Parts: sequence; structure tokens; C-alpha cells
Amino acid sequence: MNTKNTSSSEPENSEIEDTEEASMTDDSLDSEIDLESGEDTEVEGRDPVDVLKEELTEQRNEFLRYQAETENFKKRMRKEKEDFSRFANEKLLKELILIKDNLERALSAPNATIESLKEGLDMILKQFDSFMEKENVESIAAVGEKFDPAVHEVLCQVDSEEHEDNTVTEEYSKGYHLNGRILRPAKVVVSKRPEKDGAKTSSKEKEEDGETDS
Repeated sequence: MNTKNTSSSEPENSEIEDTEEASMTDDSLDSEIDLESGEDTEVEGRDPVDVLKEELTEQRNEFLRYQAETENFKKRMRKEKEDFSRFANEKLLKELILIKDNLERALSAPNATIESLKEGLDMILKQFDSFMEKENVESIAAVGEKFDPAVHEVLCQVDSEEHEDNTVTEEYSKGYHLNGRILRPAKVVVSKRPEKDGAKTSSKEKEEDGETDS
């Protein structure tokens, strides 16, 4: 009888041990979960004011960086604009200096005659015309053209039976336009039809009648 009881108690002990191991495993899992949840709780438990302060600090730093970049860009653009204004005519002046060199050479030539000076000046004038053509500067037609106040400036009017009214008969100085825009109007003399003798007489009579009435 005693032998039977001993054998029957052994399975019960093994069941108890399995139950204890299972409970220990569950406890360890619970502790791990508690640790993880504790970490999350620690992150979530930060002071909202501190979080906002950090965000504001980051945004402020980012704004300051952007502001510094903008100021640097403005300074760079300002300098480029100043340099452009100072040196915009560099190419133009180089061409003019070449023409000036030729003028000085022509004037300083030894034993120069009037004929040789004229030939030298003609060459320089052609060089200057070529320069103006490269710069898209073109002369304005004047003599023989109908007066156009947009491109002509009247210096005086002269009586002419050979021309119609408001016809350019003489050009005092050439006019030029640059890329279609007026650079300088041409200064011109414009014709007008002379009054006939009958018209002059009638106008004189009117003047005399007016003086008599007065």
C-alpha cells in the first residue's frame, strides 16, 4: 500500500514544477513588458514645455541660417550690380581707345601733308563707322525726307520752291538710333513754300487797314 502512494505522488510533483516554471516564464515576460512600457512612459512623460522649447530653438536656428544666407545673397547681388555698372562700358571703351590711338598716330606723323592727313582721317572715320555698326548704331535718313518730329529736330525753316512743305533740305548734324531707339535726333533745316506776291500784297493791305482803323 505504501509503495502505491509513493509512485502516485511523483507525477503530482512534476506537475507542480511545470506549473512553477510556466509561472516564472510569465513573470519574466511581464517584467520585460513592464520595462518596455516604462521606457515609453518615460519618453511620453517629458514636460511639454521643454519639448516646445526645443522645437522653437530648432526653428529659430533654422530661421537665422536662412536669414544669413539671404543677406549673403543680397550682398553678392549688390556687388555684381555695382561691378556691372562700373565695367558695363569696358568693351565699348576698348574700341574707342583703338580709334583714339589712330588719331594720335595720324597727328604725330612726321612731314604730314594735308592730303596724307585727310587720307588718315578717312581711314579713322571708316573704322569708327565699323565700330558703330557692330554696336547696332544706325544713322537716321534726313535730307530729302518728309519732316518727322519723332526723329528730326528743326533748327529753322527756309523758303523753297523746289521742295514741298516740311521737307528736310539740309542736315546740320546727323541723327542716330540704337536698336530702334532714338539715340540722337537729326538737326535739320525744313522747307516751306514761299508766299505768292498776291498773298503778300493782301496781307500787307490787311495790316495797313488795321493800322488805319486804329
